[in-house]
Amino acid sequence: MITCPYCFVKVAPARIAFRCLGKSGRTEGCEPRPDEVLGAFRGGAAPALPPVFSVRRPGRRALCPACSRETAWRVCPSCHSRLATEYCANPGKIVALVGAKHAGKSTYIAVLIHELMNRIGEELNASLVPCDDRTIERYKTDFARPLYGDHTLLDATQSAEGAPRDPLVYLLTRTVGRMRRRTASLTLVLFDTAGEDLREREMSELHLRYLSAADAVIFLLDPLELSGAQAALHTSARERGGTLANDLMSDQMDVVVRVTELLRKRNNGRLSIPAAVALSKIDELRASMERQSALHRTRDPAGALDLDDREAVDEQVRALLHQWQAGMIDRYLSQQYDDYALFGLSALGDVPEGKTVARSGIRPYRVEDPLLWLLYRFKMLDGIRR
Repeated sequence: MITCPYCFVKVAPARIAFRCLGKSGRTEGCEPRPDEVLGAFRGGAAPALPPVFSVRRPGRRALCPACSRETAWRVCPSCHSRLATEYCANPGKIVALVGAKHAGKSTYIAVLIHELMNRIGEELNASLVPCDDRTIERYKTDFARPLYGDHTLLDATQSAEGAPRDPLVYLLTRTVGRMRRRTASLTLVLFDTAGEDLREREMSELHLRYLSAADAVIFLLDPLELSGAQAALHTSARERGGTLANDLMSDQMDVVVRVTELLRKRNNGRLSIPAAVALSKIDELRASMERQSALHRTRDPAGALDLDDREAVDEQVRALLHQWQAGMIDRYLSQQYDDYALFGLSALGDVPEGKTVARSGIRPYRVEDPLLWLLYRFKMLDGIRR
């Protein structure tokens, strides 16, 4: 089965549809017509596109029954979104990213993709390929250009109540194995979810499909909004923290519970999917930590998961949660998930200056840790002991 990365409906390979290439230049083909299915899914006017059709035995290409023109444009039969060839060939794993307001999800996405395309991709000998033109355009326009080009902080994610936003869909591929080398892939579907979307009743169907399709989940939590952590913050950070104290539906713990309840609809008992729970903006708290803390150490770029370091960071974050009277998060996770891990990271690496990135620039700290752990769980990355 292939999961559509846009509407998250599972599609059997034999049911994948095609879209005619239409007329181009002097080449005859079908005329564009309103695609009501795609328009209804996107929540806007139906775009004028060549028609969608089905064949009995879909392969990489098919002949349009109306104009006999050959096409390789495969689409989801449910929402009519285009499915990239690479995605159909390597469905991989889908990773869901969720978090409360102000947890830094958009910034995390921007920096994680940048690091996977550069530093981490080189370390892992991995390629990160966008699966469609919309991903390329949206990442450049909404994420990379403002943060890396203009050095301005990204705005908080707005609710998708009006219409669903296009997710960012990437295919991460690396070669694994020593004796029998093979390529393994992970489909990274980053659905930029506003925290309030997870409580809107009318949004629950789309989010339920998104979460139901996930092979793993990353929770991003803002330590500045944990009341017990306030004493560990320096003055400027303390002023930025606690802004959601009166927003009862944006509590960090509540987001974890609501998402877990959505996941629970597909599974009874403890959940089997791995859950990575990361405290963002950890740079604002490191000054108060002991020098021997695991969160003061940078990760050794070994091209594998350092299991000793992973355990040390997990223990450190667990201790911090309990120290900040947020130990219920840890207890709840242990009751609900068979496999979860705790992380501390910083996408920017330094405290921003107003609405702009710090003068020292973007210096991500351990931003890749949750994904490396998931690659290890998916047997796409080796684990080592020092």
